[in-house]
Amino acid sequence: MSSLARPDARAPTLRRSPAVRAVRAALLSAVSLLLLAVSAVVACRAAGTDGVTPVPQLLALLPWLLVPAGIGLVGAAALRWRAGVLWAVAALAVTAFFARPYGAGLAAAVPRGPVVARLTVLTSNVEFGQATEGLIVEVGRESAQGHKPDLLFVEECSLRCSALLDARLPRAVYPYRDIVREDGSKGSAILSTRPLEDTAGIPSTMAMPGARASVGGRTVRLQLAHPLPPIPGQVGAWRTELGRIRAYAAAGRGGPPTIIAGDFNATRDHAAFRRLLAAGGLRDSALYGGAAHTPSWPHAAPRPLGTQIDHVLVSGEFSVRDARFIDLSDTDHRALLVRLDLHG
Repeated sequence: MSSLARPDARAPTLRRSPAVRAVRAALLSAVSLLLLAVSAVVACRAAGTDGVTPVPQLLALLPWLLVPAGIGLVGAAALRWRAGVLWAVAALAVTAFFARPYGAGLAAAVPRGPVVARLTVLTSNVEFGQATEGLIVEVGRESAQGHKPDLLFVEECSLRCSALLDARLPRAVYPYRDIVREDGSKGSAILSTRPLEDTAGIPSTMAMPGARASVGGRTVRLQLAHPLPPIPGQVGAWRTELGRIRAYAAAGRGGPPTIIAGDFNATRDHAAFRRLLAAGGLRDSALYGGAAHTPSWPHAAPRPLGTQIDHVLVSGEFSVRDARFIDLSDTDHRALLVRLDLHG
């Protein structure tokens, strides 16, 4: 075979057409943007800051950032972008570290002293009062099973909601109550089978009433939580109101037992929420009660999609027997039922 018939190994390869180069550039940009977004969020998580919009919103869904990071890895590999592959692997590893199942096998130290009282706590955001009837039915069902809530925290309790609570859960059932009668999302209520003394609560856009309850011969501080959500334009207000809850928690540390329950509009991946826990020496009941990874919002999202923003936080005098989330109709939140032991 003559040399003219053999392909020349040294001949230059065909250059990509302008259209192919444009497509490759567009795909590289898309992969870079995906990885940049994931990296920014996990960097804030690692640094212990909630950053600015859209970071606080994305932190609420941090485990699901594994999806765009994975897409970025596939895209970088398909484009044969070596640096991009390394970047995507690093982003996946850091995201997976923070998204790992927390609380697996976790057991809180049992508080000192005997159990002086048992409490069942139910918190529910009834979404402008729409789910009040469903909540009342659930209270009746739990009561029939021997799990009647001793403390009931209701967020977004509209005027219709407060009227229904008065009519369907009369004082013979819940003789003690602190209800802020506002319409829409601003109303809130604390109902109790134990004697209550109202306190000032926490200043907020949506009502956050507080009280002191007499339980097992001890005074227990009660606080409903419902700060503004961290939507674009009001992240500062969200931080401020969570900060007020943190100050309340810190002020009670070392004092009477404390329960803070409600819709916190924050997850354990938010630095503001972790600071709240640390300031008050508080425990997240769902973490210790077997419901650490159950999403509470939005209700319509199929599990395991969604995020857990509804919490019952307790001080060290309490041990958690169990915790579970309950589906209610006509609300975008799942209710949370927690059974606690108060130690003397």
